[in-house]
Amino acid sequence: MADTGPLRDIRIQLKTRMDKAVEDFRKAMAATRTGRASVHMLDSVNVEYYGSQMPLNQIAQVHAPEAQLITVQPFDPTSLGAIEKAIRIGDLGLNPMNDGKIIRVPIPALTEERRKDMVKHLHKVLEEHRTAVRNIRRDGNDAIKKAMKDKKITEDDEKRAMEEIQKLTDDEIKKMEDMSKAKEKEVMEI
Repeated sequence: MADTGPLRDIRIQLKTRMDKAVEDFRKAMAATRTGRASVHMLDSVNVEYYGSQMPLNQIAQVHAPEAQLITVQPFDPTSLGAIEKAIRIGDLGLNPMNDGKIIRVPIPALTEERRKDMVKHLHKVLEEHRTAVRNIRRDGNDAIKKAMKDKKITEDDEKRAMEEIQKLTDDEIKKMEDMSKAKEKEVMEI
C-alpha cells in the first residue's frame, strides 16, 4: 500500500484489528483442554469474591506441577470454598479437591470421543475467527473504495491496496490455521 496518509492509516488500523483477532484465537487455543495440565485451562473461571466476579488468576496462584494436575493456591485462604465451587461449575469437566490450604485439580485422560468433540470445537472457533478477519478485510476494502470515491487516492493505489489487504488477510488466516492444526495434533495425541 502506498504510504499516503489515508492508506497508511487504513493499513495500520487493519493490521491492528487482525492481530487482535489472531491473539484472541491464540488465547482460545491455549484455554482448550488437552490431555495435559495447563494453567490456561482455568482462564475462563470467574470466582464470586466479596460480592463481585473475579478471574481466578487474580485471586490465586495457579500452577501445573505435573502433567495431570493443576494446583490453585488462593492469596486469601477464606476463598477456598468459592474457588472450588467456581471450578466445579465452570463447565470444564474438572473435579477439584480442597485440602484446606490448596486446591488440587486432577486432569482426567481424554476419551477418543471427547477428543473428537474438542477437535470439532477447535474447527468452530477457527471458523469464527476466520470470519472476523474477513469482516475486517471487508471494512478495509470499503474504506479504500470510499477514499477512491472521495478522490484521495488513484485507481492504481486502490488496486494495490486491495491486493495488499487480501495478502494480509490470507497471511493472518494461515497463521490461525497453522495454530489450529498444531492444537488438533496435540489434542489427538494419546
